[in-house]
Amino acid sequence: MKIHKIQGDISSEVANSFIDSVAIDTEATGLLIPERDKLSLVQICNEDGDVYIIQPDRKSYKMPNLTSVLENEKIQKIGHFLRFDKSALEYFLKCKMKNIFCTKIASKLCRTYTDTHGLKSLVQEFCNKKLDKNQGSSDWNKNIDELTNKQLEYAANDVIYLHKIKHELEKMLIREDRLAIYKKCTDFLDTRIELDQKGFKFSIFEH
Repeated sequence: MKIHKIQGDISSEVANSFIDSVAIDTEATGLLIPERDKLSLVQICNEDGDVYIIQPDRKSYKMPNLTSVLENEKIQKIGHFLRFDKSALEYFLKCKMKNIFCTKIASKLCRTYTDTHGLKSLVQEFCNKKLDKNQGSSDWNKNIDELTNKQLEYAANDVIYLHKIKHELEKMLIREDRLAIYKKCTDFLDTRIELDQKGFKFSIFEH
């Protein structure tokens, strides 16, 4: 794993290097976006294991090169719990993230033998690695050069395994004949995010 720290935006060369897919995750000042918290970091990873940890300009959030990747329908964006990350990226970068694969949604649809669907459980099962999630509650708004090695490793671990996990979950969805219903769930994600941003964070389908 090679970690690249970037301030502002990825270069056009890096953006053009993503062909088929990119793993993506974000860190924020908290979970209340957009009403209180802000996007702090964006982590992306290619299939070769190169991780780019990007600290956006929090005054403008102008990231045209990253935005071009997010909006490119030919590049699949793989994330875990994209309900949060897609919402944050679209809100702050003023873009529309296209062609996604959410490992949390996929896990809930095909791993019905367990009730644990966090990234830590998926990494343990499919990659035989044990993640240390202790850095999750960190100050991610520090200057990127002030982030500790443990923070950088934590941020990188949130994307480095996603390509492998996506591959395994997709096989399970096909095996269980649930790929079609999975796709319907991801199609609904835009509506679910809009409900979140309008304050309807609870399930409107409950009795």
